Amino acid sequence: MSKKYTIGLDYGTDSVRALVVDTQTGENVGTAVHYYERWKNGLFCNPSISQFRQHPLDYLEGLESAIKGALEGLSDEIKKSIVGISIDTTGSTPVAVDKKGTPLALLPEFSENPNGMFILWKDHTANTEAEEINQLAHTWSTDFTKYVGGIYSSEWFWAKILRTLRVDAAIREKAFSWVEHCDWISAVLTGNTNPLTLKRSRCAAGHKAMWHQEFEGLPSEEFLTKLDPLLTGLRERLFSQTYTSNETMGIISKEWAIKLGLPEDVSIGVGAFDCHMGAVGAEIEPYDFVRVMGTSTCDMLIAPNEEIGHLLIRGICGQVDGSIIPNMLGMEAGQSAYGDYYAWFQKIISEPVRELLGEKAADELVQKLIPYLSEKASLIPITENDPVATDWINGRRTPDANHELKAAFMGLNLGTDAIKLFKMIVEATAFGSKAIVDRFIEEGVPIKQVIAIGGVAKKSPFVMQTLSDVLNMPIKVASSDQACALGAAMNASVAAGVHANLFDAQKAMGSGFDARYEPRPNFVEVYQKLYRKYQSLGKFIEKNA
Repeated sequence: MSKKYTIGLDYGTDSVRALVVDTQTGENVGTAVHYYERWKNGLFCNPSISQFRQHPLDYLEGLESAIKGALEGLSDEIKKSIVGISIDTTGSTPVAVDKKGTPLALLPEFSENPNGMFILWKDHTANTEAEEINQLAHTWSTDFTKYVGGIYSSEWFWAKILRTLRVDAAIREKAFSWVEHCDWISAVLTGNTNPLTLKRSRCAAGHKAMWHQEFEGLPSEEFLTKLDPLLTGLRERLFSQTYTSNETMGIISKEWAIKLGLPEDVSIGVGAFDCHMGAVGAEIEPYDFVRVMGTSTCDMLIAPNEEIGHLLIRGICGQVDGSIIPNMLGMEAGQSAYGDYYAWFQKIISEPVRELLGEKAADELVQKLIPYLSEKASLIPITENDPVATDWINGRRTPDANHELKAAFMGLNLGTDAIKLFKMIVEATAFGSKAIVDRFIEEGVPIKQVIAIGGVAKKSPFVMQTLSDVLNMPIKVASSDQACALGAAMNASVAAGVHANLFDAQKAMGSGFDARYEPRPNFVEVYQKLYRKYQSLGKFIEKNA
């Protein structure tokens, strides 16, 4: 049988990477990364008000650059044998589009307007709108939040749309519809970006837009109009049907086939969020707890619908049939800051150096700082009297979304140095992880094992060992350092008809695991006591926020 290849395209917060994969062996034959130029320069963002926007040109440039880079040096035989492309992205990352499905920032009059750009997952400018959605939903005859943990987040679709419509009359007048990043960029490759006909991701719609079969699609027109008359009529310009990521979005357009140097019959799969495809790439099985550990974390579980489909799990980011694996209930949770927390602390230390001693000195410090802090922190004895911190530096995603919350440190004294502060931050992120695990177990969802993927999982043994000790669970780390792109390539192989289902694709294309962390009994008991201090601090902060 002749070899066939697929491309997985993984749009992260800072960059997009492409991976070319042999569908029979899982061998990675080509890869490339493109960093978003505008984002890298901090354009269109204002962290002080939690505004984070990305220009569609960054995505389009990345699409071409990453795929061409991954194909560079490959034989014509391999290029001719590429049969599918699937894409994952961050989310919820929606954008306002015109009737043709063009993001408004691609129109000359909106090219510098952040409200016409993609509203990144970690943008929290819509906190007020999210709270209004929750208040109305919890008094409505049908609680449209019940399948998204009972709490709607400002990180999600409807809150961001409503906020934008309220603050920008020009965008409001021009916006015909709204499209998630994973849907739009997949549609671009097919040449059909019509918002009324392009296939919408079940993953994105179910977890972030309150789409559910029980509601016959999105929340009712009556609910949306009551929420704000500005939403009147939008529902019918969105979608009612959704599609799982093993299905085909369409065939690559001639324009993009020529531009990328690919065959004209390449299948384009339906898109999904990065973490969901990352769980596939990590070879998720029922009741595995897959942690995608990057700038934030996203925690994924799957289970047979017939076993837990009757549950309504409080305080998570949704439970959606088929969002990860078709015919399985996909569950999502996560933390709004993980690697971002470490990066914040790194910046606190390095920025004065940058100002006083220059770029070179600061860059050298940045390269060495986190490894140094990790090594030194790992040598500090752990006691039940240690100070603790919360992990809410970018709000709390789960359990129980609340993006108004802030991080707090308790128990500092004159002996608290940078190493001890870093240890507190690492432990705080682990305690936040434990809160999520405990919520699933309390709600009747067992966890069989923990699997970790992402940059933090691959690069920081100290963080991973601390997490294992706090969770009191073994943790396996997937071998692939591009598990999300690999999961996208697996989905592409099913959409293109190479494999019958995703479990078959995982068996053929999986990378296995290359590290395992076991909890250390003498640390587990102490961390249980520190976790209780973390919970007490969290309750105090929440009460007095």
